[in-house]
Amino acid sequence: MRMVDQLQAVVLIAALMATPAFAQQATRARAKTAMIMPAAADKAMMVGMNRMHDDMANVRLTGDADKDFVAMMLPHHLGAIDMAKVELQYGKDPEIRRLAQSVIDSQGKEREAMLAWQARHHVSPAR
Repeated sequence: MRMVDQLQAVVLIAALMATPAFAQQATRARAKTAMIMPAAADKAMMVGMNRMHDDMANVRLTGDADKDFVAMMLPHHLGAIDMAKVELQYGKDPEIRRLAQSVIDSQGKEREAMLAWQARHHVSPAR
């Protein structure tokens, strides 16, 4: 074997042996980046969930189970709708996208019913 051929063989073997190590480093780097910089869908999902939790935590309970139930469910449903909208924006699975649309439709109607109930019972709507 000529010296050039031997050198090429050594370089090729070294490159092949290093490939798994480089792949592992790249995978670890992507995982770290994902932990530091969440995907846009994750950020949007957390915005909706955090707003829902904040709004629910700020409900002033009255001791009237009916009024308190509606007051808590309004932001809860809005949070579900916000998260379903994130699914429609970023999701790809047709079954889950249909489920998200169903959540938007059904919980939107339920929110309207609760807001109408509040109006009939002279309760100021939260959100």
